[in-house]
Amino acid sequence: MNNKHVTLLNSLGLLGITFVLLMGSVLQVAWNELPCPLCLLQRLGFVMVMFGFMLNVVYGTQQRHYGVILVGALFGAATALRQVSLHVIPGTPGFGSPILGMHYYTWAFVIFAMAIAGVALLLLLWNKEWTSENYQMNKFGKFVCILAIVAVLINVISTFVECGPYQCPDNPVSYWLLDMFK
Repeated sequence: MNNKHVTLLNSLGLLGITFVLLMGSVLQVAWNELPCPLCLLQRLGFVMVMFGFMLNVVYGTQQRHYGVILVGALFGAATALRQVSLHVIPGTPGFGSPILGMHYYTWAFVIFAMAIAGVALLLLLWNKEWTSENYQMNKFGKFVCILAIVAVLINVISTFVECGPYQCPDNPVSYWLLDMFK
């Protein structure tokens, strides 16, 4: 595997996590399911993973960038596992609608676990030639980075609209900002 393949893998990783974050926002609006505080923390974990991938796409592949991904994925997995544990008792309703049989927080745990496994594999296969001093980001990488930044901005804005400058409610049912205009 050469540097171009690894750069493509990082761009695809960034695109995949960006897609997950965007889908969370789309489902929030389409199904009117506001994210709870634990859901928002999981989104923060996705943003941290995205940031690690983005560092690799912008500056070239480095082991410490994979460390950022691992920290974000471990944080997100722990948060998702906490939410799964709240709803694992039989008779306890899940939070939000299931997608293909699993709730968003369960999918989040699976995706974080896959990110951890994928980065661990890349680190096991690490080759010093992957780090190039005259690295230049390609057009696909620039597009994916811009899309990732837009996804993060959408989430920041939607979180402010939902919670405002206050602590988010445990079981959100309306948007703080929209309630101000009622």
